[in-house]
Amino acid sequence: MQWDPCLVRSSEDAGVSLGHPDVDDYLRFVATRARRNTLLATAFDLKVFFAVVAKDPNAVTRRDVLAFIEAQRAPRRGPGVVRLEDGEAGLSARTVKRRLTSVSGLFEYLIVRGDAGIAQNPVPRGLSTRRAGTRTRTVPLLRTPRTLPRVLSPSDVDAVTAVLRTHRDTAMIEAMLLGALRRSEVLGLTLDDIRVGEKRVFIADGKGGHQRIVPVSERFFQTLARYLDEERPDTDTNRVFLVLKGPRRGKPLSAAGLEEIIRGLRRRSGVAFTCHQLRHTCLTRLREAGMALEAVQAQAGHRSIESTRIYLHLASGWLDEEYRRALTALDIPTAEGTR
Repeated sequence: MQWDPCLVRSSEDAGVSLGHPDVDDYLRFVATRARRNTLLATAFDLKVFFAVVAKDPNAVTRRDVLAFIEAQRAPRRGPGVVRLEDGEAGLSARTVKRRLTSVSGLFEYLIVRGDAGIAQNPVPRGLSTRRAGTRTRTVPLLRTPRTLPRVLSPSDVDAVTAVLRTHRDTAMIEAMLLGALRRSEVLGLTLDDIRVGEKRVFIADGKGGHQRIVPVSERFFQTLARYLDEERPDTDTNRVFLVLKGPRRGKPLSAAGLEEIIRGLRRRSGVAFTCHQLRHTCLTRLREAGMALEAVQAQAGHRSIESTRIYLHLASGWLDEEYRRALTALDIPTAEGTR
């Protein structure tokens, strides 16, 4: 079966389709266990894969998968052009790895279903290597470089907050900058989630569907109160952050609407930043102030402490302090001349 993958979104049931019965069955399965953003990302990943590997799923081989990786990693902006943040050409290893995960998930689903004529997953788990005198081990298909996320400096934060125009926008920025909320968590807040007396907010649908309650600065609640009193339109919706003007006034603010606000802030402040960098900045500053790593993990909503350890490296004061303590224990003079 030859097919041309075309991503179609359904307005009736919020589903998506690529025009192949097996692939669309898998997307319906994903829709039952993941949020819409995950569903859309998976559908797009599969669209890209089958646009490059123009085959029916039961005809895909490991050679096709390896050729797909090579095509994705090919330079996109001319020879010798690399990204400054990771020194890579072509799509980032993280992006290609995510796409392979989506493709692998499709084939695992079809194998479990048992009627698609697929005996094994064509996406290999890795490459087998063997060193002299050692056992065979598997190395990843793609090595993902570990890069530290960018954190805004105090002057950058001041520049961004100086050009905020509404209490609504200020409250959303403070939720990320002072509470480390994700963009989707900010947009998903309802009035019932705001616990003013406790100075905390309830995250009903965090990443992976996990819930948590986190404290947020008094400053956020003061700004939020001004927004609710002076700007928020009268509406039946329980969402906190709404569109303030135009034909959609009173409707919940969308991800596209928030991104438009962020673009305006970037333009007016001259600071290139993302919502996730505001969250990184918050968590880094909390760690620098001495907040225990386990507490930072809870604030961030990380399922694994390993995801939180990056803030040990971003918080420069922690490493400096530990290094000086070690020098003192070794009786080596420090920069201050102490022993």
